Parts: sequence; C-alpha cells; structure tokens
Amino acid sequence: MKAYVFPGQGSQFIGMGKDLYDSSSTSKALFDSANEILGFDIVNTMFSGTDEELKQTKVTQPAIFLHSTILANHLGDAFQPDMVAGHSLGELSALVANKTLKFEDGLRLVSQRALAMQKACEAQPSTMAAILGLDDAIVENICKETEGIVVAANYNCPGQLVISGSVDAIDKACEALTEAGARRALVLPVGGAFHSPLMEPARAELANAIENTDFAPGICPIYQNVTASAVTNPSEIKENLMAQLTAPVRWTQTMKAMVADGANHFTEVGPGKVLQGLVKKVDRSIPTESAAV
Repeated sequence: MKAYVFPGQGSQFIGMGKDLYDSSSTSKALFDSANEILGFDIVNTMFSGTDEELKQTKVTQPAIFLHSTILANHLGDAFQPDMVAGHSLGELSALVANKTLKFEDGLRLVSQRALAMQKACEAQPSTMAAILGLDDAIVENICKETEGIVVAANYNCPGQLVISGSVDAIDKACEALTEAGARRALVLPVGGAFHSPLMEPARAELANAIENTDFAPGICPIYQNVTASAVTNPSEIKENLMAQLTAPVRWTQTMKAMVADGANHFTEVGPGKVLQGLVKKVDRSIPTESAAV
C-alpha cells in the first residue's frame, strides 16, 4: 500500500518549487494565485529571497505548504495514495492533497496558523530542544518533574524526542536529561514552544477559522498527529486539527500505525528528505522516495 507523507517547518530552502513553476502552466497559476490570497509576493521570496526572509514563520509555513500541495497536484494520475500523513504543518498539506480541503482554503488556514503561532511566540519567551538517545518514557517523566512548562512535543523517531516549553524550564529539563544519559540535549533555533500549552492562544484563534471552513470526505484516510491513527470523518479531522497546536506530534506512532495497516512504500511530497530518514529509523526495510517533478 502506498503512503504519502508531507513535511513540516524546517524543510524549506531558497529555490523550492521553481522547477514546478517553470515546467507547468497549472503549477504556475497556483503559485500566482497564492500571491493574491496571501497579499504578498511569497513566490519571489521562495525563489530568490534570503534565508532570513524564508525563515519567518509567516513565510515558511505557506511556502512549504505551496511546494507540497502543488507538487502533489502536479503528479496527476500518478498520485494514488492509500493513506496520507503530514508532520505538524504538513498535516494541512496532506489534507489538500487527499481532497479533504480545497487548495485556497488550506492556504488561508496555513497563513492564519502561521500568524497565530507567531503572535503566541511573541507573547512569552519559549523554545524547543531535541533529546537524542533516551527512551520516551524517561523524557516524559523528567518533563513532568521539571518546574515550569515543559512537555514532550515531537515524537520524531525512536530515540529522538523534541521537548517544548518556557526557556527556563527547557534549560532545567535539558540539564536533567543530560544527567539521565541523553546523548544530546540540543536547544533548537525556533521562535517558540510549538505543540505545547503555550500555543493555547493560537489554538483558540485557529479553531474558529477551522470551524468555519468546509472539510469534505477525502480520497483516503489521513493519519493525524494527535491520534496517530486513520481518520476519515471530516468533523473528527477538524477536531484533531484544532487540538494539534497544543498536543504532541506523534510521528513515531503514526509511522508504526501506517506500517501496521499495510503501508509498504513511502513517498515524501515537498521540500527535503527529513521524513524519509524518520521512516527508515522506524523500519529500515521499507522503500522510500521523494516525489519527482
């Protein structure tokens, strides 16, 4: 069974999507319409901006979404998913690719998501840290014992868990996790504590936008970050998407569930190869590839 996965923030690079823009009039029209919907020239930033410009959350998230969804559309009849999933932001790309959301509605939600998250980041100093080489349960327990707000945020693959919270709590947790035997406890260069309770203002803001957007039954199940299980019901998909900003991304569990349900080939749709690497950490025997233009 074919699984298609869609990357999240951090996979961006200057020039992403330009091959699609240059080779397909349909893709060019979608990129151009994005400029109108967003109200700024995101295409120019993607193709010839600076790394600093592309790193702004309000640019990064729509840029990755555009590259992923336009590439999926470009695949045409070759895009025949039995199941889809997306890492954090990538969940919205997956929902457009599997026809649950219209492209324009998905882009508007991504833009609102990015702006709401940026606002929440500015309201309180916060960050994230990657913890390597410890069992999930040890990381979870140390987070619970640490004073302040710090939680498990991204279960990326076995032995790699990202924690999220206030700056002070992250520093304390990293110290304790290093003492507990973590191979690395690395504070990440991110704008805030994504997938933690500190994103509650953004969740509340985005929930209203999601509630007022039409979701249709998709062409295949989506394995959502919050549940790590197959979902097809549009109302349930909405609820999980609303919860996603403050809940952990259960990517390890998602990959295992997809494999258990029959996935035997993974295609990454969008910039980079991060998700292919994470699939290999879960099951090295499963073939992976990047979607080709």
